[in-house]
Amino acid sequence: MQNTTRLFDFPYYQLEKYNLKVALATKYNENWVTTSTKEYIDKANAISRALLRLGVKTNDKIAIISMSNRTEWNIMDIGVLQLGAQNVPVYPTICEDDYAYILNHSEATYCFVSCNEVYQKVKAIQDQVPTLKDVYSFDEVPNCKNWNEVLALGEDTANQNDVENLKNAVKPSDLATLIYTSGTTGRPKGVMLSHSNLVSNALESFKRIPIELGNSKSLSFLPVCHVYERMLIYLYQYCGTSIYFAPIDQISEYAKEVKPNVMTAVPRLLEKVYDKIIAKGTDLTGLKKKLFFWAVALGLQYEPYGQNGWWYEKKLGLARKLIFSKWQDALGGNLSVMASGSAALQPRLARIFNAAQFGVMEGYGLTETSPVVSVNDMRNGGFRIGTVGKPLEKTEVKIAEDGEICIKGPQVMLGYYKDPEKTAEVLINGYFHTGDIGEIDADGFLKITDRKKEMFKTSGGKYVAPQLLENRLKQSRFIDQVMVIGESEKMPAALIQPDFDFIKNWAKIHKIEVGTNAELVVHEKVIARIAEEVEEANENFAKWEKVKAFRLTPEVWSIDEGHLTPTMKLKRKIVKEKYIKLYNEIYEHV
Repeated sequence: MQNTTRLFDFPYYQLEKYNLKVALATKYNENWVTTSTKEYIDKANAISRALLRLGVKTNDKIAIISMSNRTEWNIMDIGVLQLGAQNVPVYPTICEDDYAYILNHSEATYCFVSCNEVYQKVKAIQDQVPTLKDVYSFDEVPNCKNWNEVLALGEDTANQNDVENLKNAVKPSDLATLIYTSGTTGRPKGVMLSHSNLVSNALESFKRIPIELGNSKSLSFLPVCHVYERMLIYLYQYCGTSIYFAPIDQISEYAKEVKPNVMTAVPRLLEKVYDKIIAKGTDLTGLKKKLFFWAVALGLQYEPYGQNGWWYEKKLGLARKLIFSKWQDALGGNLSVMASGSAALQPRLARIFNAAQFGVMEGYGLTETSPVVSVNDMRNGGFRIGTVGKPLEKTEVKIAEDGEICIKGPQVMLGYYKDPEKTAEVLINGYFHTGDIGEIDADGFLKITDRKKEMFKTSGGKYVAPQLLENRLKQSRFIDQVMVIGESEKMPAALIQPDFDFIKNWAKIHKIEVGTNAELVVHEKVIARIAEEVEEANENFAKWEKVKAFRLTPEVWSIDEGHLTPTMKLKRKIVKEKYIKLYNEIYEHV
């Protein structure tokens, strides 16, 4: 059996063990195009042969920029890695300046893009990147070379022996990829991950995900340029799981069609799914509505392993049959595992989704740890709501005196590319200092309490952990996004993006004219109603932590507009800059 120690070993392992008819599947013009394991490897080898003919050498950097996950990305990935070259995935929605910075910093020699939108951004800065020899597109794009030309160039197998020799020369400890952090502050940093970093993480994470080997389907929609989804794609290949790619804005439609057994999620996505479900329940009437909210109330009390007793389990069985089964049907009916990561998951969502048998298992990790450090697992008592599970095997988690989480293990990065100073700041005595604050309970479960860098001190000298407040505030159906502010100020406050759709429905019921979003955010009755929600959320917090004032923002916070990273985390510095007038308004009179 193929020994899996390097990333390109995964498809070969899959070929020997499972030989899938559908290894990868992408929909083009409403038609699914499937790629078998054999075709996947054959095309990857064609790419390798072609890249050699284009002059690509060991340690060259090849950038791949795709608006959505697709088969071509994975074929390119293996084709590049087999040569001992490195894949540099780039977030498609970042600004042109960041495109230029990353392509220059990595010294990319070729760039593969998904579509015209990305091509135009690359074209605009191409002259600023002296190392860049050419750009190819997966889609047909006017005046841009197509990746099919590269596949055609690789059809001749005469240099396959050269590919094999380069493959054999790649060591597990060699650099595999540069992943540029999404840059919530300053310029993106190039995280250097080796084959061994990612392979070890996939193999250890595999032990925590209950998938039927060789006979499961996954739906992949989180950006594959982020290490979280990318590592899971390698894991799926190892499990013999068919991977179906979906656009992030059409998850429900694709899930109904594909009927996946497993997929990954981020808390923001689960929040939106939950809000949509509740909105549908609110539209029900009579007995149906009563039953729906009885099931929701029951689900919000959920504890694993029958901890609530036999009578609760009896009622839960009924709720699953009458209500939660319909939730399942909306995502295909077969979903049994959802790995949640990248930000803190509200415990109420962990309860309700597990009550509904979606198997939401929260984990924790960072780009610098390939990414998984710990993850919950329903089996063998390995699941505890409100925690990110127990650390993976071979991973050591140490809590520093100031509460910072420090990691040692095979998944810890090689360092930041061309930046020994920043590397030395975070890699100390073999431990990666995460910048997160947490604790380990008596049973070994890790709990994240906040980001060290996001915690702030008010002018009164009191520490505030904004993420805890934000998660509580987002439980309100009136609030879509929120950022707690107040560093060096007299008290905490908040910038709030209301849930415009929900508020407009609420206003209609209460015969309130709210007008446009810009009019809505200054409407006295809207502000008064949200103030009630803020007051209710404040009840759980100490006096110095309570949000004393807030302002509503008229725009929807989004990735494209720069409010959020591609994994939907707040870009705090940018949000503050965008709403500096509102910020000053809050604090100028206190």
